[in-house]
Amino acid sequence: MQASNKKTIIPLIGLISIMLLPGCTNWKKKYENLLVRQKNLEGRLEFEMADKERLAGRVSQDQQTIKELQGRISERGRTAAETGFGLGYEVTRDPSAGTIIITLPNAILFSPGKATLKKKSSAELDHIVSVLRSQYPGRQIDVVGHTDSDPIKKSKWKDNWELSAQRALSVVRYLVEHGVSKERLRAVGHGDSQPIASNATASGKAKNRRVEIIVYAR
Repeated sequence: MQASNKKTIIPLIGLISIMLLPGCTNWKKKYENLLVRQKNLEGRLEFEMADKERLAGRVSQDQQTIKELQGRISERGRTAAETGFGLGYEVTRDPSAGTIIITLPNAILFSPGKATLKKKSSAELDHIVSVLRSQYPGRQIDVVGHTDSDPIKKSKWKDNWELSAQRALSVVRYLVEHGVSKERLRAVGHGDSQPIASNATASGKAKNRRVEIIVYAR
């Protein structure tokens, strides 16, 4: 009887083992899949944490940039008020040179490729003349013309040097005609040799096309 039971039990154990094998394999696969998912989630978490740090750095940098720009705007406002020229154009100081620089975009003063002053530019220039005569009598004044890097194509000027010089001369003549002593004035043309922005963009070129009135305040 016992021998018979043994003979029966052994095949049953084998059968059960065979039946369990697929289940074990499935659980192993599930376990491996869970490990893969866990690693993926950990990777995503690390990426998101790093991205969060990058964003926080950008926010901090942007806040600093905003703060610096606000400081510049505030400083320009104070400079414009203190020098007497007021707002409406850029007024800066160069303490090392002892100068005040009034920057006028060419779009205010001239049509493209022209060196004749626009009629509507008289309001800005009249105000500048008034300040020069009342607050800076006897001071040396340079009027400096600048252009972008685009070559001259459809105007009578030989090159940007000549155009910038003629524009500076037009402003000088206006100042003289309105009461600023010609002995105090010099006209200078720099062409495109002193850009303040990149000539690779339209906005940069617009900034480079300018006339600077430089007052030697000491």
